[in-house]
Amino acid sequence: MADFKEYRYKSDYIETFKEMGVVVYEPAVDHNGKLITKNDFLKLILPKVSFAWLHRPEIFEKYYPLVKSYKPETKVFFDMVDFHYLRFKRESELINEPKIMEVANKYLNLELDNCTKADKIIVISDLEGKTLKEYYNEESKIITIGNIHQYIKNEKSPSFEDRKDLLFIGGFDHKPNVDAVEYLHEEIMPLLWKSKPEISISIIGSNPPDSILKLHSENFKIVGYVKEVAPYFLNSRIFVAPLRYGAGIKGKIGQSIEFGLPLVTTNIGGEGFDFGENTQYIVANTSKEIVDNILLLYQNQEIWNTIKSDSEKVIEPFSSQTIEQRILSLVK
Repeated sequence: MADFKEYRYKSDYIETFKEMGVVVYEPAVDHNGKLITKNDFLKLILPKVSFAWLHRPEIFEKYYPLVKSYKPETKVFFDMVDFHYLRFKRESELINEPKIMEVANKYLNLELDNCTKADKIIVISDLEGKTLKEYYNEESKIITIGNIHQYIKNEKSPSFEDRKDLLFIGGFDHKPNVDAVEYLHEEIMPLLWKSKPEISISIIGSNPPDSILKLHSENFKIVGYVKEVAPYFLNSRIFVAPLRYGAGIKGKIGQSIEFGLPLVTTNIGGEGFDFGENTQYIVANTSKEIVDNILLLYQNQEIWNTIKSDSEKVIEPFSSQTIEQRILSLVK
């Protein structure tokens, strides 16, 4: 059940889950013409539920009392998604904005209260779990369940020579992605173009604001939302994600590795991934270091191929088989 206003539900998503055999809330009216609300739905199904998985801090705060009121013995899981306090704290430090630190502290109080109430706390990576333990010490309640990323084996994947240009992907409703694209436009690409003016970058992602749309040019392409992203991952030579703040596992990094596309990112972007010896080529934190790594991977076919061939090993901890076992351990 999504926590949307009823008019925002999209039938295509509902049908996808229903075809999988999932019982999904969808806005409907009863035989008297009265709207069946989300609370009506919960009242109907919660007595049959043994485990409730609540996703994000506000959702846990909102629905935990409802779950417990309808069936007190239900085990409730708090899926943090990422450690929100940590993300806002990093943003505050990056732009030196005390008001954002106030938001961070509010999230910390909320997240710790949720942790106390939950039967299990789901963190996105071992690193986030380690950070959480600095504030919450019931280690036995914490379990790491990462994103699911399945390596895509493609014998027809274009070779190094048949690829060109750079790629970034990220939804623009998420502020760290807006910051990363502005950083690309203002600092990274101008420095890169001094050496390789012919390289362009494609920026794909939903809901780009006007501040991003106006950055569009021949070599800095604001593509926006695309339904099928595979052609971009298969034809670009380097994926670039210069994230300066955030938390959790970054889906864009996992997606790049799924396709075996070599990448350059920051410590923030690379959190939770073990790149092994390739870390020196993938992770960089200043504009110059990022550009140097892009140029190296863009021009060195041997290193590029090594990173590509190591992708399956890097992404294995996020495979559906691995994540499935973690999830099953919750409900035993």
